[in-house]
Parts: sequence; C-alpha cells; structure tokens
Amino acid sequence: MKQTDKIFVAGHRGLVGSALMRQLALQGYTNVVTRTQQQVDLRNQAAVAEFFQQERPQYVFLAAARVGGIGWNAREPADFIRDNMQIQTNVIDSAYRNGCEKFLFLGSACIYPKVVPQPIREEYFMTAPLEPTNDGYAIAKIAGLMMCQKYTRQYGWPTVNVMPNNLYGIYDNFNPQHCHVIPAFIRRFIEAQEQGMAQVTCLGDGTPTREFIFSDDLAQALIFLMNNFQSDEIVNVGTGNDIPIRELAETVAELTGYTGDILWDTSAPNGTPRRQLSTEKLDNLGFRLPTTLRDGLTQTIAWYKQNRGTYDRI
Repeated sequence: MKQTDKIFVAGHRGLVGSALMRQLALQGYTNVVTRTQQQVDLRNQAAVAEFFQQERPQYVFLAAARVGGIGWNAREPADFIRDNMQIQTNVIDSAYRNGCEKFLFLGSACIYPKVVPQPIREEYFMTAPLEPTNDGYAIAKIAGLMMCQKYTRQYGWPTVNVMPNNLYGIYDNFNPQHCHVIPAFIRRFIEAQEQGMAQVTCLGDGTPTREFIFSDDLAQALIFLMNNFQSDEIVNVGTGNDIPIRELAETVAELTGYTGDILWDTSAPNGTPRRQLSTEKLDNLGFRLPTTLRDGLTQTIAWYKQNRGTYDRI
C-alpha cells in the first residue's frame, strides 16, 4: 500500500477497526475511508454496492462483524451467523467487483476445532468438530474465509486471510451482557473494589487457557500482512503464550486493586479447553507482537477508568 492509496476500514469504530485507524495514521496513511453503520449498513447488499461503486477503495480491511462473549453467542446464535454472513458476502463481493486491489479478511481462532493439538497450526482447519457454544459465529467466519479463497483461486483476486486469537484493548465492549472475558473481568473487579465486595464469582472453573492479543498489536500485524503476505492461505496471529482463565482473573484483580476472594461457578460452561495458535508462519515473515499481556491490561484498565459510563456500550 502506498500512503496515498484509498483504504477502506470496515468497522472502524470497533475494537480492531479503531486500532487500525490509529496505526494507519501513525504510519502515515492519509486516504482512509470510513462509514458508520447509520451511513452504510453492511448487512444491506444495495447500500454496500452503492458505497463501493462511489468510493472504489484500492485496499479493504474487513474488521466489521457481530462479535461477543460465550453467553451472547449462546443466546443469539441465529443473529451471529446471519449478520456475519451478510456483512462478509456483501463487502467481499462488492470490493471484488469495484476494483479493490487487495482485500484482508479478519477471521477468528474459533474456526479451529474444539479439540486439536496445541499450538494450533493453520493446517488443523476443518479436521474435527467445532466448539458448540459459538459454532454459529465460527461457521460464518469459515464461510468468509472460504469465499475469499475461492475468489482468489477463480478470479485471481489477492486476498489475505488472518486468524487472530482472543482480542482485548481500548474501545472494547464492556457491556456485561455482551462482552468477552477480559472486559468482563475488568468491569467486574473495578466495581467490586469500589463497592467493597468481599467476593466475586466468575463463570466456569478457571482451568481453560487462552491466548490474548492487544488490539493495537493486531492492527500493526494486519497492516504488515497487507503489505508483505502474498497468499490466500490462512495466517495465524498470536502471542505464542496462553494463560489459564483463573490466572487471568487474578491478574486483572491485582491490576484493578481488588483484594477480595474470587469464586468459580463450575455449573457454567468452560468452552474450548485450550486455544493457543502456532505463529510460525508470521514469525518467519519477521513480525512479533510487541505488547506483553500485563502491559496491555494496564493500558486497557486505565482507558476504561477514564471512559466508563460513556463506553459501556450495547
């Protein structure tokens, strides 16, 4: 990408999209196009087609999606598969038909099977059943990945297909009904500390391990891959380190100043027992994620404390 090329960031207000906006600006890209959902609903085929016909961006980062934690996925699986399928289909096809030079699809590590050797290599894709608590979202992401690959292989259209692990960072969703585990812990422990609560109960038994990526690190990786990765093959983005959820809760409690007891509701589902990605492909390209989990959590907690009340979004 040249710094004056027209770039469309789909989902620029979300966790990844907002990080992309910051990183593109820091790296000197000056022609970035955005639209809010109110301006262009990416689920609307006609609206998306009209936008691409008018703007004709040269590069597209598809960071727009319906995303949420395990509870929200379980409650509204039809919404997750429908909205993500609509967004992906409309944006991918319109980008191709209107001269996009290269397209980056942002998937998720949940496309991989529930039980699979660790760390997860890209070739483990589609080798066993998915985790059922978020299979609607995972299947939508699989469809988007496959659509990009088929467009590359049939039409010769360059696509990059990135599968990151669990994300967190500033501008995350801290709504307790919808959010992922890190923002849920941050909000819960801050409120517990302020209210003088003697104990906090977390869902599951705390034994599953997860790998967490700071959103600004992922944004740097996406720009790097758009510029340097010339294949439609899946490429994982991860830190190479996972952490038990129990240890994560203890770390967030420490960083937020909560000193009470942490209890575990073992009747709640754990989800996939372990998910750590192999990053050999990204490592071989010479890219490393720079932010440690502790540093990323510290930044995220500080941001949330400054913005709470205005960003506990639905």
